[in-house]
Amino acid sequence: MKNQTAGRDRTENPYYVDGNTVRRMEAAPDYRRQQRERIEREKQEELRRRKRVARRNQERALRMSRSYVAFLTMAVVVFGVFAGFYIKVQSSVTARMKNIATLESQISDLKAENDEAYKRISNSIDLDSVRERAMTELGMTYAKESQIIYYSVGEDDYMNQFGEIPGK
Repeated sequence: MKNQTAGRDRTENPYYVDGNTVRRMEAAPDYRRQQRERIEREKQEELRRRKRVARRNQERALRMSRSYVAFLTMAVVVFGVFAGFYIKVQSSVTARMKNIATLESQISDLKAENDEAYKRISNSIDLDSVRERAMTELGMTYAKESQIIYYSVGEDDYMNQFGEIPGK
C-alpha cells in the first residue's frame, strides 16, 4: 500500500514515504559552517594584509635618504656639543663651589684668629698702667679746654690742610 502522502505536492512536505523506503533528503545548506569559513578566510586575508603593510613599513624604515642621514648626524653632533658644554659648565660650577667653601673656611679661621688675638691684646694691656707711665715717665697731661680746637667739616668726608695747625 502506498502512503497517503504520496499524492501530495513535494513542496508541502519534503519528507514523504514512497513505499517502504525513505528517499534521500537533500541536506539544507549549513549557514553556520559557511559563515565560520567566511570569517576564517577574512581573518586570513586581514592577517596577510597586515603582514604586507608591516613588511612595507619595515622596508620604508630601512630606506633612509641621504638628507635624513645628514639631518640625524647633525642632530647627534649638536646634541653632543650641548652635552659637552653642559658637562663643562657643571664641572666649573662644582669647582667654584669647592673653591668658595675653601675660602669661607679660611675666612672663618681668620676671624677666629683675629678674635683670639684681639682678646689676647685686650687682656695684655692694662690701661691704668699705660696712663700712669704716660703721666710719670713721659710727662703727659690731659688736654685743657683752651687747647682743644674744633674744626667744622662740610658735607665732604675729608678735609684738606692748607697750613700748620696752631698749638703744635
